[in-house]
Amino acid sequence: MSDIPENAPQHCPGSGSAEAGKASACAGCPNQNLCASGPVGPDPAIEIIRNRLANVKHKILILSGKGGVGKSTVTSLLGHGLSKRDPNVNVGVLDADICGPSQPRVLGVRGEQVHSSGSGWSPVYVTDNLSLMSIGFLLGSPDDAVIWRGPKKNGMIKQFLSEVDWGDLDYLLIDTPPGTSDEHLSTVQYLCGGGATAGGGARAVLVTTPQEVALLDVRKELDFCRKLNIPVLGVVENMSVFVCPACNVQSELFPATTGGAAALCSDAGLRLLGRLPLDPRLARCCDSGRDYLAELPNAPAAQALTSIANEIVAACENSSQ
Repeated sequence: MSDIPENAPQHCPGSGSAEAGKASACAGCPNQNLCASGPVGPDPAIEIIRNRLANVKHKILILSGKGGVGKSTVTSLLGHGLSKRDPNVNVGVLDADICGPSQPRVLGVRGEQVHSSGSGWSPVYVTDNLSLMSIGFLLGSPDDAVIWRGPKKNGMIKQFLSEVDWGDLDYLLIDTPPGTSDEHLSTVQYLCGGGATAGGGARAVLVTTPQEVALLDVRKELDFCRKLNIPVLGVVENMSVFVCPACNVQSELFPATTGGAAALCSDAGLRLLGRLPLDPRLARCCDSGRDYLAELPNAPAAQALTSIANEIVAACENSSQ
Protein backbone atom coordinates (compact mmCIF):
# COMPACT_ATOMS: atom_id res chain seq x y z
CA MET A 1 0.00 0.00 0.00
CA SER A 2 1.28 3.48 -0.77
CA ASP A 3 1.84 6.29 1.68
CA ILE A 4 -1.45 7.44 3.24
CA PRO A 5 -2.01 11.22 3.41
CA GLU A 6 -1.49 12.87 6.78
CA ASN A 7 -5.16 13.67 7.14
CA ALA A 8 -6.34 10.12 6.40
CA PRO A 9 -9.08 8.65 8.59
CA GLN A 10 -8.02 7.16 11.94
CA HIS A 11 -4.63 8.96 11.72
CA CYS A 12 -2.99 6.04 9.90
CA PRO A 13 0.68 7.00 9.28
CA GLY A 14 0.86 4.93 6.10
CA SER A 15 2.93 1.89 5.29
CA GLY A 16 5.75 4.06 3.93
CA SER A 17 6.16 6.01 7.17
CA ALA A 18 8.87 5.38 9.75
CA GLU A 19 6.00 5.12 12.27
CA ALA A 20 4.25 2.36 10.30
CA GLY A 21 3.03 -0.27 12.73
CA LYS A 22 4.46 1.65 15.70
CA ALA A 23 2.22 4.68 16.12
CA SER A 24 -0.58 4.69 18.71
CA ALA A 25 -3.12 4.73 15.88
CA CYS A 26 -1.76 1.34 14.75
CA ALA A 27 -2.83 -0.43 17.93
CA GLY A 28 -5.42 -3.06 17.11
CA CYS A 29 -5.00 -2.77 13.33
CA PRO A 30 -4.90 -6.23 11.69
CA ASN A 31 -2.06 -5.00 9.43
CA GLN A 32 0.12 -3.72 12.29
CA ASN A 33 2.74 -6.48 12.10
CA LEU A 34 2.79 -6.36 8.31
CA CYS A 35 3.40 -2.60 8.27
CA ALA A 36 6.01 -2.75 11.02
CA SER A 37 8.03 -5.41 9.20
CA GLY A 38 7.55 -4.10 5.66
CA PRO A 39 9.96 -1.89 3.72
CA VAL A 40 9.76 1.84 4.38
CA GLY A 41 9.34 4.12 1.40
CA PRO A 42 7.00 4.76 -1.49
CA ASP A 43 5.40 1.78 -3.18
CA PRO A 44 7.21 1.16 -6.49
CA ALA A 45 3.80 0.45 -8.05
CA ILE A 46 3.03 4.18 -7.86
CA GLU A 47 5.44 4.98 -10.66
CA ILE A 48 4.12 2.08 -12.73
CA ILE A 49 0.55 3.32 -12.27
CA ARG A 50 1.62 6.87 -13.11
CA ASN A 51 2.98 5.67 -16.45
CA ARG A 52 0.06 3.32 -17.11
CA LEU A 53 -2.56 6.03 -16.57
CA ALA A 54 -0.62 8.83 -18.24
CA ASN A 55 -3.06 8.81 -21.17
CA VAL A 56 -6.21 8.86 -19.04
CA LYS A 57 -7.60 12.39 -19.05
CA HIS A 58 -10.35 12.16 -16.42
CA LYS A 59 -10.50 9.62 -13.60
CA ILE A 60 -13.89 9.62 -11.89
CA LEU A 61 -14.76 7.66 -8.75
CA ILE A 62 -18.45 6.76 -8.40
CA LEU A 63 -19.07 6.85 -4.63
CA SER A 64 -21.94 6.82 -2.18
CA GLY A 65 -20.99 5.25 1.14
CA LYS A 66 -24.18 3.18 1.05
CA GLY A 67 -25.22 0.05 -0.80
CA GLY A 68 -28.38 -0.16 -2.85
CA VAL A 69 -28.46 3.40 -4.17
CA GLY A 70 -27.54 2.38 -7.71
CA LYS A 71 -23.82 3.17 -8.11
CA SER A 72 -23.29 0.32 -10.56
CA THR A 73 -26.37 1.26 -12.57
CA VAL A 74 -25.32 4.91 -12.70
CA THR A 75 -21.77 3.91 -13.66
CA SER A 76 -22.97 1.75 -16.55
CA LEU A 77 -25.38 4.44 -17.74
CA LEU A 78 -22.64 7.05 -17.62
CA GLY A 79 -20.33 4.71 -19.54
CA HIS A 80 -22.90 4.36 -22.30
CA GLY A 81 -23.91 8.03 -22.12
CA LEU A 82 -20.39 9.45 -22.36
CA SER A 83 -19.38 7.05 -25.13
CA LYS A 84 -22.52 7.81 -27.18
CA ARG A 85 -22.18 11.55 -26.65
CA ASP A 86 -19.12 11.60 -28.90
CA PRO A 87 -17.93 8.54 -30.84
CA ASN A 88 -14.39 9.92 -30.70
CA VAL A 89 -14.41 9.81 -26.89
CA ASN A 90 -13.00 6.65 -25.29
CA VAL A 91 -14.50 5.53 -21.98
CA GLY A 92 -13.27 2.83 -19.61
CA VAL A 93 -15.09 1.32 -16.63
CA LEU A 94 -13.13 -0.24 -13.77
CA ASP A 95 -15.26 -2.43 -11.51
CA ALA A 96 -13.52 -1.94 -8.15
CA ASP A 97 -16.23 -3.80 -6.24
CA ILE A 98 -14.10 -6.88 -5.65
CA CYS A 99 -16.67 -8.87 -3.66
CA GLY A 100 -19.72 -7.89 -5.72
CA PRO A 101 -18.70 -7.34 -9.35
CA SER A 102 -21.85 -6.58 -11.32
CA GLN A 103 -20.59 -4.60 -14.31
CA PRO A 104 -19.99 -7.62 -16.62
CA ARG A 105 -23.68 -8.49 -16.38
CA VAL A 106 -25.00 -4.94 -16.45
CA LEU A 107 -22.92 -4.06 -19.53
CA GLY A 108 -23.79 -7.30 -21.31
CA VAL A 109 -20.31 -8.87 -21.47
CA ARG A 110 -20.75 -11.61 -18.90
CA GLY A 111 -18.65 -14.69 -19.72
CA GLU A 112 -16.02 -12.79 -21.72
CA GLN A 113 -12.33 -13.54 -21.15
CA VAL A 114 -9.52 -11.13 -20.31
CA HIS A 115 -6.52 -11.49 -22.62
CA SER A 116 -2.95 -10.80 -21.57
CA SER A 117 -0.11 -9.60 -23.76
CA GLY A 118 3.25 -7.95 -23.42
CA SER A 119 1.52 -4.62 -22.80
CA GLY A 120 -0.65 -6.00 -19.98
CA TRP A 121 -4.25 -7.09 -19.56
CA SER A 122 -6.63 -6.01 -22.30
CA PRO A 123 -10.02 -4.78 -21.04
CA VAL A 124 -13.18 -6.28 -22.49
CA TYR A 125 -14.79 -4.01 -25.09
CA VAL A 126 -18.53 -3.42 -24.74
CA THR A 127 -18.58 -1.15 -27.81
CA ASP A 128 -15.85 0.31 -29.97
CA ASN A 129 -15.22 3.13 -27.47
CA LEU A 130 -16.41 1.61 -24.17
CA SER A 131 -14.28 -0.94 -22.32
CA LEU A 132 -14.51 -2.74 -18.97
CA MET A 133 -12.24 -4.49 -16.50
CA SER A 134 -13.70 -6.48 -13.61
CA ILE A 135 -12.71 -9.34 -11.36
CA GLY A 136 -15.92 -10.93 -12.62
CA PHE A 137 -13.99 -11.90 -15.77
CA LEU A 138 -11.43 -13.79 -13.66
CA LEU A 139 -13.82 -15.97 -11.65
CA GLY A 140 -14.56 -19.56 -12.61
CA SER A 141 -18.28 -18.97 -12.15
CA PRO A 142 -20.46 -15.88 -11.62
CA ASP A 143 -21.62 -17.54 -8.40
CA ASP A 144 -18.10 -17.84 -6.96
CA ALA A 145 -17.67 -15.84 -3.76
CA VAL A 146 -14.58 -13.67 -3.34
CA ILE A 147 -13.62 -14.33 0.28
CA TRP A 148 -10.59 -12.13 0.68
CA ARG A 149 -9.14 -10.01 3.45
CA GLY A 150 -8.18 -6.38 2.88
CA PRO A 151 -4.56 -6.84 1.71
CA LYS A 152 -5.55 -9.24 -1.06
CA LYS A 153 -8.34 -6.93 -2.27
CA ASN A 154 -5.90 -4.04 -2.22
CA GLY A 155 -3.45 -6.09 -4.27
CA MET A 156 -6.14 -6.78 -6.86
CA ILE A 157 -6.91 -3.08 -7.20
CA LYS A 158 -3.20 -2.35 -7.58
CA GLN A 159 -3.04 -4.98 -10.31
CA PHE A 160 -6.01 -3.48 -12.14
CA LEU A 161 -4.47 -0.01 -12.06
CA SER A 162 -0.94 -1.07 -12.96
CA GLU A 163 -1.47 -3.90 -15.46
CA VAL A 164 -4.57 -3.05 -17.53
CA ASP A 165 -3.69 -1.56 -20.91
CA TRP A 166 -6.51 0.99 -21.30
CA GLY A 167 -4.82 2.85 -24.13
CA ASP A 168 -5.89 6.47 -24.59
CA LEU A 169 -8.96 7.19 -22.45
CA ASP A 170 -10.96 10.37 -22.06
CA TYR A 171 -12.85 9.02 -19.02
CA LEU A 172 -12.10 6.21 -16.60
CA LEU A 173 -15.15 5.53 -14.42
CA ILE A 174 -14.40 3.58 -11.25
CA ASP A 175 -17.38 1.75 -9.74
CA THR A 176 -16.67 1.40 -6.02
CA PRO A 177 -18.28 -0.73 -3.29
CA PRO A 178 -20.15 0.84 -0.35
CA GLY A 179 -18.16 2.40 2.46
CA THR A 180 -14.96 4.37 2.99
CA SER A 181 -12.56 1.53 3.66
CA ASP A 182 -9.88 -0.64 2.05
CA GLU A 183 -10.87 -0.52 -1.62
CA HIS A 184 -11.51 3.22 -1.52
CA LEU A 185 -8.27 4.05 0.27
CA SER A 186 -6.20 1.84 -2.03
CA THR A 187 -7.78 3.24 -5.19
CA VAL A 188 -7.36 6.85 -4.09
CA GLN A 189 -3.81 6.37 -2.85
CA TYR A 190 -2.65 4.78 -6.08
CA LEU A 191 -4.49 7.27 -8.29
CA CYS A 192 -3.30 10.31 -6.37
CA GLY A 193 0.13 8.81 -5.82
CA GLY A 194 0.34 8.44 -9.56
CA GLY A 195 0.18 12.21 -9.90
CA ALA A 196 -1.98 14.41 -12.07
CA THR A 197 -2.68 13.34 -15.60
CA ALA A 198 -3.55 15.53 -18.55
CA GLY A 199 -7.00 16.02 -17.10
CA GLY A 200 -5.98 16.34 -13.48
CA GLY A 201 -6.19 13.89 -10.59
CA ALA A 202 -9.04 11.69 -9.46
CA ARG A 203 -12.45 13.31 -8.95
CA ALA A 204 -15.68 11.96 -7.52
CA VAL A 205 -19.36 11.75 -8.34
CA LEU A 206 -21.58 10.98 -5.36
CA VAL A 207 -24.75 8.90 -5.83
CA THR A 208 -27.64 8.98 -3.38
CA THR A 209 -31.35 8.33 -3.10
CA PRO A 210 -33.65 11.01 -1.65
CA GLN A 211 -34.30 9.60 1.83
CA GLU A 212 -32.30 10.66 4.87
CA VAL A 213 -31.01 7.15 5.64
CA ALA A 214 -29.05 7.27 2.35
CA LEU A 215 -27.95 10.88 2.76
CA LEU A 216 -26.41 10.06 6.15
CA ASP A 217 -23.89 7.75 4.50
CA VAL A 218 -23.34 10.07 1.55
CA ARG A 219 -22.31 12.80 3.99
CA LYS A 220 -19.68 10.40 5.37
CA GLU A 221 -18.47 9.77 1.84
CA LEU A 222 -18.24 13.52 1.28
CA ASP A 223 -16.16 13.82 4.44
CA PHE A 224 -13.93 11.02 3.09
CA CYS A 225 -13.41 12.98 -0.13
CA ARG A 226 -12.56 16.15 1.74
CA LYS A 227 -10.07 14.43 4.04
CA LEU A 228 -8.31 12.83 1.08
CA ASN A 229 -8.50 15.99 -1.05
CA ILE A 230 -10.67 14.47 -3.79
CA PRO A 231 -12.62 17.13 -5.70
CA VAL A 232 -16.33 16.30 -5.96
CA LEU A 233 -17.85 17.02 -9.36
CA GLY A 234 -21.37 16.80 -7.99
CA VAL A 235 -24.22 14.61 -6.77
CA VAL A 236 -26.63 12.38 -8.68
CA GLU A 237 -29.97 11.69 -7.02
CA ASN A 238 -31.05 8.24 -8.17
CA MET A 239 -34.59 6.84 -7.86
CA SER A 240 -35.86 10.37 -7.25
CA VAL A 241 -39.37 9.44 -8.39
CA PHE A 242 -41.07 6.44 -9.95
CA VAL A 243 -42.30 7.02 -13.51
CA CYS A 244 -44.99 4.61 -14.70
CA PRO A 245 -43.94 3.25 -18.11
CA ALA A 246 -47.57 3.02 -19.20
CA CYS A 247 -48.98 6.42 -18.26
CA ASN A 248 -45.87 8.45 -17.25
CA VAL A 249 -47.49 9.36 -13.92
CA GLN A 250 -44.83 10.15 -11.30
CA SER A 251 -44.92 8.79 -7.74
CA GLU A 252 -42.58 9.50 -4.85
CA LEU A 253 -41.30 6.17 -3.48
CA PHE A 254 -38.54 7.54 -1.25
CA PRO A 255 -39.78 10.75 0.40
CA ALA A 256 -37.12 13.44 0.69
CA THR A 257 -37.97 14.28 4.29
CA THR A 258 -34.87 16.44 4.71
CA GLY A 259 -34.81 17.94 1.22
CA GLY A 260 -32.99 15.15 -0.63
CA ALA A 261 -29.89 15.68 -2.71
CA ALA A 262 -30.83 19.31 -3.45
CA ALA A 263 -30.61 20.20 0.25
CA LEU A 264 -27.35 18.27 0.63
CA CYS A 265 -25.82 20.15 -2.30
CA SER A 266 -27.04 23.48 -0.97
CA ASP A 267 -25.56 22.80 2.48
CA ALA A 268 -22.26 21.44 1.18
CA GLY A 269 -21.78 23.82 -1.74
CA LEU A 270 -21.94 21.03 -4.32
CA ARG A 271 -23.44 20.83 -7.79
CA LEU A 272 -26.61 18.76 -8.22
CA LEU A 273 -25.79 16.98 -11.47
CA GLY A 274 -29.34 15.72 -11.91
CA ARG A 275 -32.09 13.39 -10.79
CA LEU A 276 -32.66 9.93 -12.26
CA PRO A 277 -36.22 8.60 -12.04
CA LEU A 278 -36.87 4.94 -11.24
CA ASP A 279 -37.91 2.99 -14.32
CA PRO A 280 -38.57 -0.79 -14.12
CA ARG A 281 -37.50 -1.07 -17.76
CA LEU A 282 -34.03 0.08 -16.72
CA ALA A 283 -33.80 -2.75 -14.17
CA ARG A 284 -34.79 -5.27 -16.84
CA CYS A 285 -32.15 -3.91 -19.21
CA CYS A 286 -29.47 -4.17 -16.51
CA ASP A 287 -30.46 -7.75 -15.69
CA SER A 288 -30.22 -8.79 -19.32
CA GLY A 289 -27.18 -6.64 -20.20
CA ARG A 290 -29.01 -4.49 -22.74
CA ASP A 291 -28.25 -0.85 -23.48
CA TYR A 292 -31.14 1.12 -21.95
CA LEU A 293 -30.12 4.36 -23.65
CA ALA A 294 -30.19 2.72 -27.08
CA GLU A 295 -33.47 0.90 -26.52
CA LEU A 296 -35.42 3.72 -24.85
CA PRO A 297 -33.70 7.01 -25.75
CA ASN A 298 -36.86 9.06 -25.11
CA ALA A 299 -37.60 7.61 -21.67
CA PRO A 300 -37.43 10.11 -18.78
CA ALA A 301 -34.47 8.30 -17.18
CA ALA A 302 -32.55 8.26 -20.48
CA GLN A 303 -33.10 11.98 -21.01
CA ALA A 304 -32.08 12.70 -17.40
CA LEU A 305 -28.91 10.63 -17.86
CA THR A 306 -28.00 12.54 -21.01
CA SER A 307 -28.29 15.79 -19.08
CA ILE A 308 -26.18 14.38 -16.22
CA ALA A 309 -23.48 13.25 -18.66
CA ASN A 310 -23.39 16.77 -20.12
CA GLU A 311 -23.03 18.22 -16.61
CA ILE A 312 -20.14 15.87 -15.82
CA VAL A 313 -18.35 16.75 -19.05
CA ALA A 314 -18.75 20.46 -18.28
CA ALA A 315 -17.54 19.98 -14.68
CA CYS A 316 -14.47 18.01 -15.85
CA GLU A 317 -13.59 20.62 -18.42
CA ASN A 318 -14.03 23.49 -15.95
CA SER A 319 -11.93 21.81 -13.26
CA SER A 320 -9.15 21.08 -15.75
CA GLN A 321 -8.73 24.71 -16.76
